[in-house]
Amino acid sequence: MSGKKKLIRAIKSKWVKTQVLLKNPQVKPFVPDTRRFNEKNLKSMLSSFHMVYVKPESGTQGNGVIRAELEGAGRYKYQYNFSTKSFSSFDAFYKSLKKLVGSRSYLIQKGIHLLKHNKRRFDIRIMVQRNPSGKWETTGQIGRAAHPGKIVTNYHSGGTPMPTKVLLAQHVSGPKLTSLIQELNQFGEKVARAYNSTYPHFRQIGVDVGLDKSLKPWIIEVNTSPDPYIFNQLKDKTMFRTIMRYRRAQGIGVK
Repeated sequence: MSGKKKLIRAIKSKWVKTQVLLKNPQVKPFVPDTRRFNEKNLKSMLSSFHMVYVKPESGTQGNGVIRAELEGAGRYKYQYNFSTKSFSSFDAFYKSLKKLVGSRSYLIQKGIHLLKHNKRRFDIRIMVQRNPSGKWETTGQIGRAAHPGKIVTNYHSGGTPMPTKVLLAQHVSGPKLTSLIQELNQFGEKVARAYNSTYPHFRQIGVDVGLDKSLKPWIIEVNTSPDPYIFNQLKDKTMFRTIMRYRRAQGIGVK
């Protein structure tokens, strides 16, 4: 054996990725409360937040994500894909949810009431890469509007990639819009530096950010092996070309 440590190419566990973020005091306030899925945590978090997302620890592309809610007066419901089920007791609600989850490892994340564009929830993917001089730089920013009947925004789950400005225009305009987009760029770089302190060999990350009604950014997830090709869906190819140029400069394979 050479004694060299094997570099981690990607982190699959959402739990591990969350712990990395929580170690950084600058980033921690923007991480939604996240806990292991079990009956006690589910009951506690619904009592506190009324809406949570139940998601597989190692899932991708939005697969397996469930939106669970406490509707008040002891009524509960959850949505999975296009299906919604309602319950008049927590026990029946949890039993059904546990059956759906099965033996897989799941997490519960505080639900963020995302901004909407034409009644469709959206989030923002921020692509951050090492530039040729080695510094973290935001090279792309793209909005993802959820399919009208679904809870996830992922492109592979029916979400629609759109320019960030278009999605945000219903909520902020003029200089404030320009300023917000710049702040999101800086926010992505801040998250990248937080990851760098634990995993210094990464050369790119994708930060999925959801904005609430106060325009506070919440880190929904960090992708350590982000797909650049979603940016090719935009009419303006400037960001896509920059992203691919940086990938080639870092020796990251391209299709």
